[in-house]
Amino acid sequence: MRVFLTLFFVLSCAAFPAAAQTPQPEPEPEAYRADALSIEALVNAQYAYLDRFPGEAMPMSPLLRAEAEAVSDRRSLLRYAEHAVTALADHHAITGGSFADSWGLAPSYSDLWIEPEGDVWRITAVREGSPADDAGVRPGDALVAVGGAPTSQAVAAFWADLGLEPTADRAGYAARVLAAGRRDRPRDLTIRDAAGAERRLTLPNLYVAGPGERPPLTAREVDGVLTLRFNDSLGDRAAIAAFDAALAGARSGQPVVLDLTDTASGGNTVVARAIMGWFVDAPTPYQIHNLPAEERETGVPRQWVEQVLPRPGKRHHGPVAVRVGRWTGSMGEGLAVGLDALGAEVTGGPMAGLLGAIYDHRLPNSGMVIKLPTERLYAVDGTPREAFRPPAD
Repeated sequence: MRVFLTLFFVLSCAAFPAAAQTPQPEPEPEAYRADALSIEALVNAQYAYLDRFPGEAMPMSPLLRAEAEAVSDRRSLLRYAEHAVTALADHHAITGGSFADSWGLAPSYSDLWIEPEGDVWRITAVREGSPADDAGVRPGDALVAVGGAPTSQAVAAFWADLGLEPTADRAGYAARVLAAGRRDRPRDLTIRDAAGAERRLTLPNLYVAGPGERPPLTAREVDGVLTLRFNDSLGDRAAIAAFDAALAGARSGQPVVLDLTDTASGGNTVVARAIMGWFVDAPTPYQIHNLPAEERETGVPRQWVEQVLPRPGKRHHGPVAVRVGRWTGSMGEGLAVGLDALGAEVTGGPMAGLLGAIYDHRLPNSGMVIKLPTERLYAVDGTPREAFRPPAD
């Protein structure tokens, strides 16, 4: 039967080639330009965190406006769109497409977390098993230079290309992006360790030196504690089956640790709710959503509480702990905050602090997608998700 249906589909497509294969006409240059000019209004209508900026409006500069006016084709539109979302200095705001030489996405494809500390660009976290980790870079080291240019100079040049000043909010963002590097080439980073010794390192970027194929979940038991590590898989439905199988084999009362330290690419609430459903007996709030765009449009605020529901036949009784870190991002952060609300013990350092929930916004003429944090997210106690910190030891 399956063979018959497949053959029918193929023959059907062959019978109507015009309807199935008619190419869409390429937009006129003016249509691309109109899409470029629409991005500012889109951000000002939909971006959930405008209060980060003076005047609660998207940062713009004469250089960016001139670039938008000059857009005439898909390539120049994408380049401008990348620059426009970069102006937000928000690791969660990205374009749906990219170039071979686009900057690497942080934290998904980064291995160094960098924060300005006076005149020092301090490396506060290093991704486990990454090229930087393998090269011996450690938390507490400093990023001295990028491509041979002092880091402060490289950060200033990063923002000068957009006609913007390297303010405090933008500084760390740019340093992390610069350290992630361009996608099509190795990174040239100079690192100074705690003893003052400097090394100039050539490191592959994580687009070519990522971890490769891994199972969605790695389970191990040590001293009676079952640790379940998610391998950046919170967007993979296969993680649900793997998690279900692992917990189905756990003993009643067995301590469980959920390791979310490698979930930088986020995921979706389907996987997260499937996980949390093992730890509740009744519908339980785990996250608050707020939609500023609707209030801007209508003058009426909108906010709602999301619940996790029990999963029939799936319940684990026993202590639950959660490990997080800088490469716990987006849905990983939401899962940590949700499990905290369910009574789990959350440990580790600060998370990625990614803002809100992303919506895809499609530009009207080209169909190009801009991904913007459009919802604000909060823990059930009202703490903004990006401000959540594990309790101090």
